[in-house]
Amino acid sequence: MKFVCDTAVLSTACQNVQRAVSAKTTIPAVEGILIKAADGKLMLTGYDLEFGINTAIEARIEEAGGIVLNAKLLCDILRKLPGDTVRIECDERLLARITSGDADYSLVGISKDDYPELPSVMGGQPIEINMGILKEMVRQTIFSVATNESKAVHTGIKFEIEGKELKLIAVDGFRLAIRREIIEYDGEDVSFIVPAKALSEAVKLISDEEAAMKIGLGKKHMVFEVDDYVVVTRLLEGDFLNYKAAIPSSSATTVRINTKDFISSIERASLIITDKLKSPVRCKFDNNTVSVSSTTVVGTASDRVAAAIAGDSVEIGFNNRYLIEALNASDTDEVIVKLNGAVSPILILPVEGESFLFLVLPVRLKAE
Repeated sequence: MKFVCDTAVLSTACQNVQRAVSAKTTIPAVEGILIKAADGKLMLTGYDLEFGINTAIEARIEEAGGIVLNAKLLCDILRKLPGDTVRIECDERLLARITSGDADYSLVGISKDDYPELPSVMGGQPIEINMGILKEMVRQTIFSVATNESKAVHTGIKFEIEGKELKLIAVDGFRLAIRREIIEYDGEDVSFIVPAKALSEAVKLISDEEAAMKIGLGKKHMVFEVDDYVVVTRLLEGDFLNYKAAIPSSSATTVRINTKDFISSIERASLIITDKLKSPVRCKFDNNTVSVSSTTVVGTASDRVAAAIAGDSVEIGFNNRYLIEALNASDTDEVIVKLNGAVSPILILPVEGESFLFLVLPVRLKAE
């Protein structure tokens, strides 16, 4: 295999494909990037056996072929090369020579035949969604994804399509995030669960937020087409939380509050809370004022913010990070907060419509 191509273009493509390369594996080939050269194109693939990315870039192909090169070494070398173009030659001993300007490297490669094949995704109604909208929907739900592998199904985001409504749902046992959007879709109602890592990496590849992303759905895998990249991931299987049953059907207290003001108030009251000095923030909703306070061994902090409050007075405790992350995910100047006593979950909703719903479980407060 012999080819010459633009150094910056190859470097960028390899950096993006490297997102799918496994850092911890017993299979040496999976630590590398598969490079195939043919018909004026260079095809690059990274795959960790669950999640893969491939792309194609233009190159001057002098001899077709393929090889697997260590992803980290290749990316580090390409990033530092001095020339505008790079030449890579591989011989029958799988030794790759990389030259650019006065820089010259030799890397031992692995046979392309040892690289696992990406799964093909067949069947299913294609789904199209604006890339910018999907990126925002992922941002507004991924913070609630479980990081504990004890229930793997909750380490993903559930997609539900009913009619023309797309809904993304994430849950980690302490909070719930739901984001809704109307899309153009004429297929059957479907639901599937996508690993959070795959979604996070897919949206990082987006460069044109006005373009449409194509999603292909198979029985066990799905594929995203993002600009010049194809992202393939396995789907998660298992019993996802019955989230509808977790949402309170009524509320005793309704609060309308400025989102940024509420976040700032919680942040001020959280300054004495650290990973070592854990303590809930105490929120008291009463008389059109939200009083926020915290107490740790180093001292106390308190603040308050104005709000329109209807219903019962309530004092309730929360993990400060969970509450702040939910409010940060709200994309409106004001939010509606619904409460139903000191031991029931809090709901955070938009003032108008149903585009998002965030639920956070309270922390039981000790008597002062």
